[in-house]
Amino acid sequence: MGRFFGGNEDERPSDVQERQNFTDTDFQKRDLYKKGVNHMSNDKMLDAIRSFELALRLDPQYVDAWVKKGYAHFHLGEYTVAVAAYDKALEIDVNNADAWNLKGLAYYKMKNYEKAIECCEKAIDINPNDGMSWYNKACYMTLTGKVDEGLEALKRSIEIDIQNARKAVKDRDFENARAEEGFRRIIEVVVLESIRQGYDYVGKIVWVTGIDKVEVEDAIMRLSMKGLLTRREKRNITGMEEYYELTKEIADKVGSTKKVGLLGRKEVSAPMQQLKDISDVLGRAREAVEKGDLEATKKCFDELINPAKHGSAMIEQFFDEHRDLRLAQIRLRDKGQEYLNANKSVLSDMISKIDMKVRQGPVSKPAKD
Repeated sequence: MGRFFGGNEDERPSDVQERQNFTDTDFQKRDLYKKGVNHMSNDKMLDAIRSFELALRLDPQYVDAWVKKGYAHFHLGEYTVAVAAYDKALEIDVNNADAWNLKGLAYYKMKNYEKAIECCEKAIDINPNDGMSWYNKACYMTLTGKVDEGLEALKRSIEIDIQNARKAVKDRDFENARAEEGFRRIIEVVVLESIRQGYDYVGKIVWVTGIDKVEVEDAIMRLSMKGLLTRREKRNITGMEEYYELTKEIADKVGSTKKVGLLGRKEVSAPMQQLKDISDVLGRAREAVEKGDLEATKKCFDELINPAKHGSAMIEQFFDEHRDLRLAQIRLRDKGQEYLNANKSVLSDMISKIDMKVRQGPVSKPAKD
């Protein structure tokens, strides 16, 4: 009969000891790994490397330790050693997207952009929803003169994470692309979003985005010509000063920032008309999904995701739902009709839940300063 508290009466002492040794080793390697990560956070890279190497002595197949060891060497400028560590990780787990992406970053530092691109493409094949891999690929493509392909990759990264737009406009790797119409539109999106959040002076926009003043002024001029911005003047100590507001039409669509209370606290909220428009798009999206119309579905999702359309309001009011739509859109683009046909009920249910939340009415949220 077996023991009351588990175990096997036929189990040999040597088996028990072996299991205990395995448990102890597993604990020790994880403890060493955690110490290494803590050393990295304190910028003690040599100490971190020693901790990871000790963990790898206990378990040479410890993929996370190989990856972190590579990253520590990367921070020391030892890019060839870093690549070797990532290769060790990939020998064990060839589908480790982080290892591929970081390996590409090391090649980028060595100015081997072609190999960096190859690594990014491997990472994207494994995880198409990794915005950073798309962003890095955009950088490397642009640096090799493949500007159009670079901008396409950048757009994908922004679809996954809108913060990549703000990052891109001050990234020197995109110098070759700055004169391109596609990149200028990205700058416009960032400037428009900054004004929407209450940074309504040129100086404030430059400060909060890091974009060159000339480019900010150019974007403002273009946005004004498109009827999206209105120039205003306000008197201050030194005289009249220019500032900018969203036109009523665009403010009704994407919401705007206003100061409330004696302390001038900022609040961002989507107007009722904006929510009605979003609900209408969701209705069209649900109908397109049920019909199996791939192009119409993607078009509706784009209206809900794109910051120049309803994307900004979705991010402010329904961040999680915006993320779900974005990921679904990426899968629709990657897998097409096959994905739509296989996931009609899932997508329709997701849309219905979002629509229900939208119909509950506007949600006022404090703006980020």
